[in-house]
Amino acid sequence: MKKYTKTTLDKLEHIFEQLEYKVRYEKGNFHSGYCIVEDKKIAVINKFFDLEGRINTMIDILNSMDFDRSQLEESSQKILDRVMPENVAS
Repeated sequence: MKKYTKTTLDKLEHIFEQLEYKVRYEKGNFHSGYCIVEDKKIAVINKFFDLEGRINTMIDILNSMDFDRSQLEESSQKILDRVMPENVAS
């Protein structure tokens, strides 16, 4: 099990910024804990999630997204290598 910190959350939020997505934490009726508004590039995450829940949700969202890693800074690519399962986000 990985140990996540506020710094990890900040780095994941920065990755979303680089992908031109806004991350919002709001209450809502999310079956999966989050909602993606593709046409507006907004990821809405359940605001009641704790730090680990927010990070795991962001990782789930990134796993489901189709994006080119080359549009990310090198430091962000390294973060993805650390937190995401292998062979994802090529």
